Amino acid sequence: MARKRLIWRLFPSYLLITLVSLLAVTWYASRSWRQFYLTETAGDLETRARLVETHVRGKLAAGGQPIDKLCKELGRLTSTRLTVILPSGAVVDDTDEDPARMDNHGDRPEIQAAMKGSVGVSTRFSFTLGHDMMYVAVPVREQDRVVGVVRAALPMAAIAQALRALYFRIGLGALGIVLMMAILSFFISRRLTHPLEDLKRGALRFARGDLGRKLPVPASEELGSLAEAMNHMAAQLEDRIRSLIRQGQEQEAILASMVEGVLALDKEGRLITINRAGARMLRVNPEAVQNLYIQEVVTNPELRWFVNRLLSAQESIEGEVTLKTDGQWVLQVHGTALRDPEGMVIGTLVVFHDITHLRRLETARRDFVANVSHELKTPITSIKGFVETLLAGALKEPENAEKFLRIIAQQADRLNEIIDDLLSLSRIEQEAERHQIAFARGNLKEVLQAASQVCEAKATAKNIGIEVTCPDTLRANFNAPLLEQALVNLLDNAIKFSPANSTIRVEAQETGAEIVIRVMDQGGGIPPEHLDRIFERFYRVDAGRSRKEGGTGLGLAIVKHIAQAHGGRVSVESALGKGSAFTIIIPHS
Repeated sequence: MARKRLIWRLFPSYLLITLVSLLAVTWYASRSWRQFYLTETAGDLETRARLVETHVRGKLAAGGQPIDKLCKELGRLTSTRLTVILPSGAVVDDTDEDPARMDNHGDRPEIQAAMKGSVGVSTRFSFTLGHDMMYVAVPVREQDRVVGVVRAALPMAAIAQALRALYFRIGLGALGIVLMMAILSFFISRRLTHPLEDLKRGALRFARGDLGRKLPVPASEELGSLAEAMNHMAAQLEDRIRSLIRQGQEQEAILASMVEGVLALDKEGRLITINRAGARMLRVNPEAVQNLYIQEVVTNPELRWFVNRLLSAQESIEGEVTLKTDGQWVLQVHGTALRDPEGMVIGTLVVFHDITHLRRLETARRDFVANVSHELKTPITSIKGFVETLLAGALKEPENAEKFLRIIAQQADRLNEIIDDLLSLSRIEQEAERHQIAFARGNLKEVLQAASQVCEAKATAKNIGIEVTCPDTLRANFNAPLLEQALVNLLDNAIKFSPANSTIRVEAQETGAEIVIRVMDQGGGIPPEHLDRIFERFYRVDAGRSRKEGGTGLGLAIVKHIAQAHGGRVSVESALGKGSAFTIIIPHS
């Protein structure tokens, strides 16, 4: 539907209201004037009839000649038809017609009213004259009795002509008023709509981004308040746009300076933005890939699988991806939901960390440990062989020789344990990276009880109790030997550092999609500054005590890598003087 300008809505409305009001006033005034004119005409006819009645009173019995002459003379002077009627209804005299030829008027309503002593008024068609007439009849009294009636009459044509002249003047005045009101309504409408047109032009300028020019403020309260509000809005918009531009430039500078790759996707998986580092890692042109679907940008299968998983999960996900372009790149990928200031999810944010160098260093370290362990295995075996030979033979100083040889044998055993742990740790890492660790669904309580039984002898020697709490129906996918080894290491540490007559608790429970296994002791606890490094290789809180207790410094590192091999993680909570709680968290399935 076509839209009309406001002036063509206001002006016809004002004009229509004026016309309706004027028509109502004109109609009422015309009716009032007509009624007033008829009433005045009837009063005038009554006055004329009264004038004749004063002259004919006492003359009705004397004969009609004097009366006839009088009526005709008075009728001619007043331009009025005068008629004198007897109580019998017979016409005595009439100014226009011969009384002898006129009908009996006793049945006329005005005559009947006059015979009763009142003034009779009637308007009707005259069969004698052939047109409408107004009649006013007054009684003629002599000695308190009605002896006749004098009737005065005027043609309605004369009255209608006078009324038409009156109506013409009223209509002419109304037309003048209509024209004046139309002009006035147009100027009022124009005055109302002109400020609105200014506001419209100003709003269009604001929409085009021209926020510097302010709107003129009209004099009216409503439009003035609107203009001031729009000017205030324009000022706020200008400030916000400047702030957004500045923030955008700052964010663009920050993203361009980051060494991490960053890319943002909308809900449909189209690329919103990508920084230089991300484009360099993915080997793409950042301007050419805008608004493309991520499947068109990323060609690496592992990265595609990660991004598709992130888009479907809409939760934070971390992982590692290997890109085999121009050599082998290893990226640590972190994905999370992208939210607006109101907290609504509007897309996905992916951050790439290039950890290729770290992975190479870690691989070199693992290889070095494995190689060194293998190299140390041979001399240690030789030392053990010579020590056993010396212990079986005769020496010149049997007491001292035997003492030294036993020390050598003890150190050789310790080196052997270290090498075994290093080999075990290296094997776990390599098998986990190559996905060579076999997992099977089993009952978790059986693994906890098996680990407890392995450590039961050491615990009994210190009068330490081991309590196992686990639902009988708790099942998960795990490698039973590795998980048992991790629990044995934790229990062994707990026994070593727990006081006698204490209790070690082993608990397992299901928490959402994860299984949490805790080993809690009542030992002296671990200082807070050591908690972040407790799972590092060869890291010792108390080196002297650890070596005295026979530890290799690799037990907790093995626990961490076993948990990671299961797709889980480890943590520790400790308070000095209250004990420690080591936690292994693995996926439920």
